[in-house]
Amino acid sequence: MRNCLLLFIAGFVVLLTSCRNDFEFESSTGNLEFSRDTVYLDTVFTNIGSSTYTLKVYNRSDKDISIPSIRLGEGEQSKYRLMVDGLPGRVFNDVELLAKDSMYIFIETTIDYTEYANENTNFLYTDKIEFDNGSNYQKVELVTLVQDAIFIKPDRPLPTDMKETLTISGQPSDIQGHELATPEELHWTSEKPYVVYGYALVPNGSTLTVDAGARVHFHAESGLIVDDSGALLINGEQSVTEAMENEVIFEGDRLEPDFANISGQWNGIFLLSGQENTINHLTLKNATVGILIDRLFDETVPKLTINNSQIYNCTNFGILARAATISGNNLAMNNAGEASLACTLGGTYSFKHCTFANYFNSFNQVPVALNDYQVIDDVLYLSDMDATFDNCIIYGSGNYALSMERQAEDEVSFTSKFNNCLIKLIDNSNQLRNEPLYPFDGNDPALAQYNNCIIAENSNINPDFTATSDNDLNLGENSDAIDVAADIGITTDLNGKARPNPDTGIPDIGAYEYYVTE
Repeated sequence: MRNCLLLFIAGFVVLLTSCRNDFEFESSTGNLEFSRDTVYLDTVFTNIGSSTYTLKVYNRSDKDISIPSIRLGEGEQSKYRLMVDGLPGRVFNDVELLAKDSMYIFIETTIDYTEYANENTNFLYTDKIEFDNGSNYQKVELVTLVQDAIFIKPDRPLPTDMKETLTISGQPSDIQGHELATPEELHWTSEKPYVVYGYALVPNGSTLTVDAGARVHFHAESGLIVDDSGALLINGEQSVTEAMENEVIFEGDRLEPDFANISGQWNGIFLLSGQENTINHLTLKNATVGILIDRLFDETVPKLTINNSQIYNCTNFGILARAATISGNNLAMNNAGEASLACTLGGTYSFKHCTFANYFNSFNQVPVALNDYQVIDDVLYLSDMDATFDNCIIYGSGNYALSMERQAEDEVSFTSKFNNCLIKLIDNSNQLRNEPLYPFDGNDPALAQYNNCIIAENSNINPDFTATSDNDLNLGENSDAIDVAADIGITTDLNGKARPNPDTGIPDIGAYEYYVTE
């Protein structure tokens, strides 16, 4: 028994010694390796926190090491923040790293532009992460582009310290935002980008004018509201470079490349106005509903003229109109969770040389939806529908690119016309064959007319879009939309190129003319 006890004690001591040796850390000798030698944090707006970036630190040696110090070059005064081994800070001592192991350092920043103000609207903020010192010193550079901006956000009027809420259509609401009141607030220029928190409201009797080249960024759950007798005038112009220097761009306020095509980053434009609202050369992307045009229970009919514009990557709808009046030329739309264009509760619509696509990854999404009704609190509301599409592409990833519903019998009228359009309707299951609104035997021309249209009843007939995943809806050389449109007097396409192409003399269907690339 005694011998067994001695053997047990000896084994236990050996075990303790072995464990202790495993965790004896030696000082770093400056041979750390890094996943990158410079961490570029993407552009941030002043006083808006960045995303979190990572740096991986490797110990390639066979020894457990202790790094005497990991610190930011500017120490506690740095505008960067680190997370090392699960702990936040700017200076860390005796950081342990096992042999053949690695660790992550997480990096963030928030920078006040005014502390570094100069004549430019941008500046580079730099620092470094320093490892050890003396002959063992190593570093990784940190670089961030900081952009100045004009902020539009709810006021906090004293003494309540409550955020400003909006009065819309004469009724107080609990919607937080800021009413645009001064000439400067009602004129958005290209001098600096705008960042909107909450909703910016264009009040009754006022017009918001947006200059060519303006960049407007909306924070999460933010947007723009145009009240009953307010007006929106977006004066974008044709750009000549890929920088889209003259285009007006509405998007979210996350500037990192990973957010470039993420839907639902902001809420969208809410257009209540019955005034002459005009949009030219606008690119709107990554909203929940790009443009909601609505005016229920009122005699006001919301109106919009939208030309040479693009709407992409919306969680629900690109344009959702209810009993509205819309005229659109050279409009390209793609990637919406329900419909790129939804004209509901009737209305009056005219679209010429537009491309309505939808390749959003969701079930039963469509490029275009038309109906004459809306149900609210179990009450059915009806309104006349009059929609005309000339030289338009209506095409998407689903079999049915066009959804039409008529709830009324004789109460309201329903008229839809499609002239020289390319429309995808693959009805293998015969769901639409007996529906009078669709271009099959038995359709009712009093309700829906299809004049010289190309009906794609299989995927071999298609527009040959260049790259739908990148929202590039230009036509490829094999497109069935080339040289089959009617000349209706729209002399340039969305790219600013001549329509028709002088080489053929016949216009193409959709927003883009096909030109052979050099």
